[in-house]
Amino acid sequence: MSDQKRLFLVDAYALIFRGYYAFIKNPRINSKGIDTSAIMGFMNSLLDVIKRERPDHLAVCFDKGGSADRVEMFEAYKANRDETPEAIKVAVPYIQEILKAMHIPIMVKEGYEADDVIGTLSKQAEKQGYQTFMVTPDKDFAQLVSENIFMYRPKSFGGGYETWGIPEVQKKFEVEDPLQVIDFLGMMGDASDNIPGLPGVGEKTAKKFLKAYGSMEGLFENIHELKGKMKEKVEANQELGLLSKKLATIMLDVPVEFDEKDFEMCDPDIEAVKTIFQDLEFRRLTENFLKTFAAEAEATESTSKTADTTVSPSGKMSAGQKGTAGAGQFSLFGGDVNESDTETSSASHIRKTAENTSHFYQSVASGMATKLFIKNLMNQTSVCFDTETTGLNPLTAELVGIAFSWEVGKGFYLPFPEDKTEAQDLIEELRPFFESETIEKIGQNLKYDIKVLAKYNIEVKGKLFDTMLAHYLINPDMRHNMDVLAETYLNYTPISIETLIGKKGKNQLSMRDVPLEKQTEYAVEDADITLQLKEHFQNELGEANTQTLFDDIEIPLLRVLAAMELEGINLDKDFLASLAEQLNNDIATLEKSIYEAAGEEFNIASPKQLGVILFEKMKLVDKPKKTKTGQYSTAEDVLSYLAKDHEIIQNILDFRGLSKLKSTYVDALPLQVEEATGRVHTDYMQTVAATGRLSSNNPNLQNIPIRTERGRQVRKAFIPRSEDYTLLAADYSQIELRIIAALSEEETMIEAFNNGEDIHASTAAKVFNVAIEDVTREQRSNAKTVNFGIIYGVSAFGLSNQTNLSRSEAKELIDTYYETYPKLKNYISKQVDFARDHGYVQTVLGRRRYLKDINSRNAVVRGAAERNAVNAPIQGSAADIIKLAMIAIHNKLEAGNYKTKMLLQVHDELVFDVYKPELETISTLIKTEMENAYKLVVPLDVELDTGDNWLEAH
Repeated sequence: MSDQKRLFLVDAYALIFRGYYAFIKNPRINSKGIDTSAIMGFMNSLLDVIKRERPDHLAVCFDKGGSADRVEMFEAYKANRDETPEAIKVAVPYIQEILKAMHIPIMVKEGYEADDVIGTLSKQAEKQGYQTFMVTPDKDFAQLVSENIFMYRPKSFGGGYETWGIPEVQKKFEVEDPLQVIDFLGMMGDASDNIPGLPGVGEKTAKKFLKAYGSMEGLFENIHELKGKMKEKVEANQELGLLSKKLATIMLDVPVEFDEKDFEMCDPDIEAVKTIFQDLEFRRLTENFLKTFAAEAEATESTSKTADTTVSPSGKMSAGQKGTAGAGQFSLFGGDVNESDTETSSASHIRKTAENTSHFYQSVASGMATKLFIKNLMNQTSVCFDTETTGLNPLTAELVGIAFSWEVGKGFYLPFPEDKTEAQDLIEELRPFFESETIEKIGQNLKYDIKVLAKYNIEVKGKLFDTMLAHYLINPDMRHNMDVLAETYLNYTPISIETLIGKKGKNQLSMRDVPLEKQTEYAVEDADITLQLKEHFQNELGEANTQTLFDDIEIPLLRVLAAMELEGINLDKDFLASLAEQLNNDIATLEKSIYEAAGEEFNIASPKQLGVILFEKMKLVDKPKKTKTGQYSTAEDVLSYLAKDHEIIQNILDFRGLSKLKSTYVDALPLQVEEATGRVHTDYMQTVAATGRLSSNNPNLQNIPIRTERGRQVRKAFIPRSEDYTLLAADYSQIELRIIAALSEEETMIEAFNNGEDIHASTAAKVFNVAIEDVTREQRSNAKTVNFGIIYGVSAFGLSNQTNLSRSEAKELIDTYYETYPKLKNYISKQVDFARDHGYVQTVLGRRRYLKDINSRNAVVRGAAERNAVNAPIQGSAADIIKLAMIAIHNKLEAGNYKTKMLLQVHDELVFDVYKPELETISTLIKTEMENAYKLVVPLDVELDTGDNWLEAH
């Protein structure tokens, strides 16, 4: 080993985030309700580095306030980052206290990122004869690698670590000099940091350009050699490219200094560290720490050998168990990471793949082999299948093959011919399987497969088990895609689709282009893994008390949504074209008014320019709110507060609203009409909203504005299929208020609903102490705001903003409201208490919403969780009830062989394409099924209307 001194610089936040997400499925929450996952993950990683490397010098580097220089260069830099999880915000002060107790220097400089601090220190240390190891998984650091500066990268999922020197960077990025990594990042951009890059340039193209021209500047000097659209894009975006390169460049001149004495590894204050660990309830981590820094005997005397006991999100006490390692239990560097997994062998830390796991996947030849396979298939009682297709759009995709598995580790792949007639002949041979009522069909996102097969006139019958839906009910806040589930529950990394067809872009292959043996491995692995997940989730559904929801709601709804999505809705493109012209005129008028009021022209869409105009030039407020980056905030809530007093503000809000309406719907909808059907086909997602609500995508038809005149106009573009049909909209009236009245058992509200009274007028009469016939329009409006606001935890401040009431008047109204409805207030308190005790709340049908922040020490975060504790059961119950109605209506429409079709669901509203001769019958059917979908102590009331477009029917 070299005698050269070694400095290790740790990228703090990179490892803190990595540690936090390692435990995301099974967070470590102690008896005080603190989520300690991020602290535990980071500390295990740090101790592992120290144990492995015994560095001479070490420091941990943090960000503080972000990069002011980069934000000044590019306002949107890192603007797309999600809010830092509460557990990480809580973790950082603890981690810094631990580092202080360990006598490890913390390097941080206001206005600079950890990357820049590490870069500066690395170069300074190199000049002083050190080898520097940058402890981070972040590829951006590759630009700093030199003869004496290395990246020390954790491998995924406990696979140890790897050191990147110059040869590794050259191979990874296909460059001659690590400095070219800056050009590489500048060319392709970085989505995580919101660095734009050159439009149309991905990883492959960036590498090609660097081989040919050496740098960004070299590329620009040789634009004449490029062709077609790429030439146009590069030529038009040279400034953007150079800006991206600057943003991707790690700074080497941060005002920090490497003094080798300050960075020397020395003995920690063991008692101080033990005290912090004791406070956090880290018994295993204490033992790990003592083994790292003290004698083995001392570790044995000083710590308990029992497994740690932690509090799960459900609030129940649970001790660690052997052999239960999931994705959240792997060291970032391969060391001990799970507090309770004390006896798992090192072999269990190895991530399984197709390469290291025994399996038998076989493709089925045509002719007799296919007939024998189908005969065997028909003898099964439960089979997992997965379609492989030419694309992601089920309405246009063609079958390339279907994989089947009914035994773990085994499966078969049936390739499909490209010829449509031959493909139809083959699927006909499989029709008895798909339409068998006695064979259970298992899949991941079965709705997609059902829609693909529907194009071949195949209906999937029999019992269904969808692993994506099952996991959504078990753990609604986690991601549900198969790769994540396989890694989390099976410790298995599936074959990546990109290894077969390449990354997205014009050069991406079709699955049809992939060799048969690779198709077989990939497709059958999917079916095999899904089968294994089914066996895992089958038990967990029962444990989470969600089996009934799965069997009676989510699975039947899957078929309903598939039918709705296949049907689509007709769109009047000509009307949208005329609406686009009107919006252009309205937007131009608003622009003119804004410029006149401001006294100059500027980019209204730029928050930075807008802030300067409003708060520096026009001085609309004395102390304007600023963002973390120091610029004036022009967020919606800030401007809405000022809109009443300043016409320019209202015009700006209107400008934003109309611009978004035009780009999101008026311009986009015509482009989303399917050529084959002439209709728009939204995709309903069952597994996105934790409350149980459906979400609509491609296009999103649930967010079309309804409160503005122009927003309502968009609904006019949705029309019946022909003159023989009319659109019918059926809307639950005040369903959430009816649910809260029923759940709270508030007699006064229940009586008002049972008597068919106007609930808002009834509430106003009681809280303002007047006869119901004397209630004014303003009183009713204020009562309505409170009625709906209570569900969302409205405050006096919030109520005063939504009404003409002062804050004191709003407080008095809320107090009077609770005095009028004491049981409602009691219900809200009980819901919060239940959530604190159990970690979740549930709907009338038992759908759970887990609230991990309900005991947060941060009052703002805890308050949000408390509001969810009240709102989620109400909103979720409404979602469950309309799902029951949809299933019942769909079944009745099919059983009656009606021509009428259900097209859309928009929260509490259903939209139908009704065959006019069926209108009377269908109206009665829909109203009956919706009002009787679920029995509450108050009646469910449904309003129906029809029209030649959705706006008329609404």
